[in-house]
Amino acid sequence: MLLEGKVALVTGGGSGVGAAVAQQLAQAGAQVVVVGRRAEQLQAVCAAITSGAQVRPIVADVVDRAQVTELVKQIVSEFGQLDMLINNAGVNTPERRLEQLSDENWDYLMTVNATGAFNMIQAVLPQMRAQGAGLIINISSISGLRASTLAGAAYSASKHALNALSKVVGQEEEQHGIRSTIISPGDINTPLLDKRPVPVSAEQRTKILQPDDIAAAVLFVAMLPAHVSVPELVIKPIGQLYS
Repeated sequence: MLLEGKVALVTGGGSGVGAAVAQQLAQAGAQVVVVGRRAEQLQAVCAAITSGAQVRPIVADVVDRAQVTELVKQIVSEFGQLDMLINNAGVNTPERRLEQLSDENWDYLMTVNATGAFNMIQAVLPQMRAQGAGLIINISSISGLRASTLAGAAYSASKHALNALSKVVGQEEEQHGIRSTIISPGDINTPLLDKRPVPVSAEQRTKILQPDDIAAAVLFVAMLPAHVSVPELVIKPIGQLYS
């Protein structure tokens, strides 16, 4: 129970990586607020977590700044603190090539993947500064390090933007005891794979990263002492090209 007494906020918590992160943080003793747009999914995730820590769902959309502001106020009012933000909400579209990519899908991906994370960070920073401590973990992608036609221009651009945001947060906020980490995974077996232009086989899904692998990386960073900062962590399945 190394995270006992800590309060964590996990976005995109209704499935995949977000659900796994919520479970592992709760098992380590943290009180976890699981955030997403679909109440039924959030409730199912929280019901499946059997740890003794308090876990609760809150419906909110990271692109809606009013909802984000109210979400953070609610958490601070209820728990009196907010120690960790895990920015996990992310989307992609099957139409990824520039000849297919619509203006609407470009805006959608940039808004959720980059601006949504910005909204969350701006909302939690005042509380973390007042505490003199905090940890922000941004779930990015290898596509944010190496632009990829497979991921698409919009997704790659949004993850590059997220990485830059995370690095600047670390540079500016470490003086306040706030650490910022980018976790850049390779291929993960999550519902986002269903958006691939070419379907991923069931056999291949067993060979790539699983949500629990990413959650374990989040837990590793979360359990490090407050004087330790991990600006960036790359995790990939064996066999996936990186450099």
